[in-house]
Amino acid sequence: MEANYMSLIGTTPGWGGKTFIVQGFGNVGLHSMRYLHRAGATCIGVIEHDGSIYNPDGIDPKALEDWRIDNGTILGFPGAQPYTGENLMYEPCDILVPAATEKVITSANAHKIQAKIIGEAANGPTTPAADKILIERNILIVPDLYINAGGRESNYHLLESVQESLERRFGRVGGRIPVTPSESFQKRISGASEKDIVHSGLDYTMERSARAIMKTAMKYNLGLDLRTAAYINSIEKIFTTYKEAGQTF
Repeated sequence: MEANYMSLIGTTPGWGGKTFIVQGFGNVGLHSMRYLHRAGATCIGVIEHDGSIYNPDGIDPKALEDWRIDNGTILGFPGAQPYTGENLMYEPCDILVPAATEKVITSANAHKIQAKIIGEAANGPTTPAADKILIERNILIVPDLYINAGGRESNYHLLESVQESLERRFGRVGGRIPVTPSESFQKRISGASEKDIVHSGLDYTMERSARAIMKTAMKYNLGLDLRTAAYINSIEKIFTTYKEAGQTF
């Protein structure tokens, strides 16, 4: 089925040779970049709140992470160049990963997106009106309902909130005020490793869920509308649970 969906959008299965752009280099964006990079895809651009960087030959996630830790920004990273176009999100790539805020793709800019696949790592990055436009343009959206299930963002948002509060109170003279979690807190928020996730069965569960969503999309002739297929699966699971409990009529 993966090959079928890839053929619908004019590409091939697998990560090798695919290019991607990440919008947001926080916890979700960084890990998305890491996993796609390890799988064989090439990150050609990263978008942050203070600017964007671009390198058609690829950006190394570890090198960029180290630079951001040392400098408090991705700007000036020697492994890429500053992006000077309208919006890096509109540049051609195989996969666009919005991993920061909601409603970044709307009816006002959906026609400018040139990615073949949008992986919604953020919550609600695509508006309903944009969703319709993207599907009509033959762009596959992997919905947030599936792709960012779970996560540990709340802990990192807590640290960011503390950092921003300190900076508002004392200013940012000399750069950002570093807020570093203690070793014990870091262990709590770091969660399972990639190896742990695979061994726990979550990897299998996500793959099974993806296949179920695609199967439902085919069953109801939904085409590329995986979001509706995911909603149908969720509602059917709720109905089945209530029915088995004898609570349906």
